[in-house]
Amino acid sequence: MTAALEVTELYKTFAVGKRLIGPPRAHVRAVQPLTLTINKGETLGIVGESGCGKSTLARMLVGLLEPSGGQIKIEGEPLNTADPAAFGRRIQYVFQDPVSSLNPRRTIRQIMEAPLKHLHGMSKAARARRIAEIFSAVNLRLDFLDRYPHEFSGGQAQRIVIGRALAADARILVLDEPVSALDVSIQAQVLNLLSDLKEKFDLTYLFISHDLAVVEAISDRIAVLYFGSVVEIGPAIQVFSQPRHPYTKLLAESAPVVGRPLTAPEGRETELPDPHNPPQGCAFRARCSRALSQCGLERPELVREGADRIIACHNSL
Repeated sequence: MTAALEVTELYKTFAVGKRLIGPPRAHVRAVQPLTLTINKGETLGIVGESGCGKSTLARMLVGLLEPSGGQIKIEGEPLNTADPAAFGRRIQYVFQDPVSSLNPRRTIRQIMEAPLKHLHGMSKAARARRIAEIFSAVNLRLDFLDRYPHEFSGGQAQRIVIGRALAADARILVLDEPVSALDVSIQAQVLNLLSDLKEKFDLTYLFISHDLAVVEAISDRIAVLYFGSVVEIGPAIQVFSQPRHPYTKLLAESAPVVGRPLTAPEGRETELPDPHNPPQGCAFRARCSRALSQCGLERPELVREGADRIIACHNSL
């Protein structure tokens, strides 16, 4: 399959304890060297606990954060942020909170026209035609165009944000928790809309969420992140029903399910390791009931198991 997005050894380090003079006191690595491939027309789900590096990864992919190292390729070409217009025509970002991501001082028409003007240089008539096409695709009325962001519900605002991303004509959308701020009934509507748009506009999605059921429902494959590293990748229909990494199993068993009582997570610890003092070897070792002596000495590398599963574990399930 053709790769839409390739990430090779991408990582991000943040300075902490900055001083007025001299180097910072320490550095924290939010994303460990990470390699991923997203195929054209695919939806790759990214899951993991808060603080595992999901949003940091997303912001690097769309140019909101400068990577500390590694490479990003879009359709085989290295990503170059020197030309923001070319960059914006390739990949777009859909934020978690739709209302706060829209400029409150601009009408929806002005917001929608911005990418059409600055990325594509369209005339006024061409912009009007394109906006009408997009609003029809995201099920919004044209009379909404002269209103302001605060006048819309969360679901309407999220459809506007998705429409703005489509206006850029990008073929890759990074969706960072796009339905977590919405009511459950509205979540289903937005997820169905995303599925329809993907088929209609031949889109590729990177879908980030902490909601396992949502990710499983919309994704073709799922990548599980823990402490800035990918620990498991596999088909969406298998990752949570047949987990191979102990952390994936913990996530699946900890997720609330209607009709099932909540249970305490397996293992001795329940929190992520301290990023200021990262552990040697496997970062999940302190929480894992299957840990071996090797786990405290060597960090496990991603290894392919079978045709479609990739695991980073010395003692996988």
